[in-house]
Amino acid sequence: MTKMKAIKAADLKKMRENYLADDKARIVRNALTNNDIGTISNSLDSTVDNPYIFSIDIKTMPVTNQMSSGRCWIFSALNVLREMIAAKYHIEKFELSQNYIAFYDKLEKINYFMEVMLQEKETPLSDETMRYVLETAVGDGGQWDMLVSLVKKYGICPKSAMPETYQSSHTRAMNQIINRRLRRFAAEVKKLMAEDKADEIAAAKDACLSECYGLLCSCFGVPPMSFTFEYVDAKKKYHAVKNVTPLDFYRNYLKEDLDDYVGIINGPTDDKPYYKMYTVKYLGNVVDGNPVSFLNLPMSDFKKLILDQLKDGQIVWFGCDCGKDGKRDIGLWDDAHFDYAGTFDMHLDMTKAEMLDTRESAMNHAMVLTGVNLDGGKPTRWKIENSWGDKVAHDGYYICSDTWFDKYVYEAVVHKKYLNAKQLKALKSKPIELLPWDPFGSLAD
Repeated sequence: MTKMKAIKAADLKKMRENYLADDKARIVRNALTNNDIGTISNSLDSTVDNPYIFSIDIKTMPVTNQMSSGRCWIFSALNVLREMIAAKYHIEKFELSQNYIAFYDKLEKINYFMEVMLQEKETPLSDETMRYVLETAVGDGGQWDMLVSLVKKYGICPKSAMPETYQSSHTRAMNQIINRRLRRFAAEVKKLMAEDKADEIAAAKDACLSECYGLLCSCFGVPPMSFTFEYVDAKKKYHAVKNVTPLDFYRNYLKEDLDDYVGIINGPTDDKPYYKMYTVKYLGNVVDGNPVSFLNLPMSDFKKLILDQLKDGQIVWFGCDCGKDGKRDIGLWDDAHFDYAGTFDMHLDMTKAEMLDTRESAMNHAMVLTGVNLDGGKPTRWKIENSWGDKVAHDGYYICSDTWFDKYVYEAVVHKKYLNAKQLKALKSKPIELLPWDPFGSLAD
């Protein structure tokens, strides 16, 4: 092992002298006394180059608001599904219940976590896989395949049938309680194994699941068994269908085979060759549900599939790193918007692969692509439906530059009819299992 090198007095002296001799550094230091770093690094050209105008602009409903929760993947996925339902029944304003899906997502994740603990009951808690699972435990985030598993098992319902509560919109405290209970269960399993009482584990699991179900009902409300589907169509005609169950609503009103939609990713790292399927160990919610899997594609293929679906007037669910180079008030993500490297004379450029490998970047947010601007057939900027409410950006809609898209968009979901023969063949291959902490195991929060 190479011996670690300490900073010496001579090193400090040299760096100090060089810094104090730099007139630009003095100007930056003075500016930062009363200004945000982003303010003095802001690029006006970025705003000019990305106007809120698109050659393909799919009309969609008003944005939703996930509030202080990490349910973006649920909100964005249900925004896609509501457009399908609204188109069939000519509804101009409509929202599906995110709370309903979130309730069962939490319940299924709780069960999934406990089943992992049972699978690993012989594994020490200090094992790296156990440590990761215990640290992440149950959160708000998720993936498209997890949404599909929930819809296929529990159905969907209008928001009026199970509206938001304070707790569904502010999940931090509830999550902490759930995870403390689940970690107690993990410790209990180890204790029972050590005392040769493995036959008592099933009862311990039932007790934990029952307690958590009660907590969810208290926080989210009790999910409806049936409801009246009420809506007003584009001709202002009122409709009401009584005694509809959530599964009936999915099967008879959505009428879409969600298994026809596939997850595609752009992960240009050496450990993930293109045109292969991938999955992530212990990433899921519904036991025996749809496995979370992705087809890794070059950016050219990835982007073409998304464009083909948008050109057909169908919006696209996608996942990205929303924490990079974004300005929320003007609704813009652009990798050229903040010139931090120029401001501080620092080397900050990294490839997408380097950012993934070093954990500089990973998917952390899901939204919906609803438009794109094409110049000579090539995209220059994209229109995004977010779930942060309508008080920011362009009534809640955002823009991302195409170069930002290339760097920070990691996943999308498209109908498999757009895949070519090579992609369809790869889709049928057995997924390669990635470690739980792989960057593509990160959840959209």
